[in-house]
Amino acid sequence: MGANTSPPKKPRGLVRIIKAAGYSWAGLKAAFQHEAAVRQEVILLAAALSLLLWLQLPLMDSLMMFSVIVLVIIVELLNSAIEAVVDRVGEERHELSGRAKDIGSAAVFVSLLLAGVVWIAILWHHFGAQLIH
Repeated sequence: MGANTSPPKKPRGLVRIIKAAGYSWAGLKAAFQHEAAVRQEVILLAAALSLLLWLQLPLMDSLMMFSVIVLVIIVELLNSAIEAVVDRVGEERHELSGRAKDIGSAAVFVSLLLAGVVWIAILWHHFGAQLIH
């Protein structure tokens, strides 16, 4: 009989979940440590949460406003991952590398615009009439 050449078994069940959570935590730590934009957006999230607690808006409005800030962080994490892979592939300038980075940046920009529109719309809905009168 020959040596076992089958690939190693991947973890399953609870072990897989625990390992995946560890990788995710490592990714969050790396993003926070190496990406200024992620740190800025976490500060934005904390400020937004503080403001939302102070405003005491209806729950669904607060959840929507909080969620769009979390969405910005999610998109920033994906953009940072794209940039890391592009930089890993090579330092030389290449049209496709630049395009990938620009598109990732555009995704962050669009998520920030969405967050701004949602925040303005909800705040206007609750406080806009008071500003007019």
